[in-house]
Amino acid sequence: MVSRMPSKRVYVDHLRAIDLFAGFSRKELEIVASAGQHLSVPAGTTLITQNDPGYDAYILLAGEIQVKRNGRTVRTEQPGAILGELALLDHGPRTATAVCATDCDILVLSRGAFRGTLDRSPALTHKLMAALAARVRELDNHAYG
Repeated sequence: MVSRMPSKRVYVDHLRAIDLFAGFSRKELEIVASAGQHLSVPAGTTLITQNDPGYDAYILLAGEIQVKRNGRTVRTEQPGAILGELALLDHGPRTATAVCATDCDILVLSRGAFRGTLDRSPALTHKLMAALAARVRELDNHAYG
């Protein structure tokens, strides 16, 4: 894996498209982006393995990632997707496997760096909690009507 840095604007544009960060201002998105590390990852690389502990979230900047549950492909993620975001918040096991279907550029957010960012900015924590609550409500509504 090779690290290289595109402009901060590229990261902010990708973060802005992710529901989890929808309520964040441009400056707040820049703060989150600065906590990340850019990686270029070759096709065939497994980023996440189902049931393993998670420590990082991955924002797909370029390429495609196949997501598998119990060995079966359930979707293919495109640029702008976030994978493994629950690892930023808890120590639970990964719910799926994610494999780079093509060469990929990824912004990696580690739990430690992300939590450090939240510790320095309580406003970000409040916005993140609101986004998570909205996701829970949406999932509940989808599951139970």
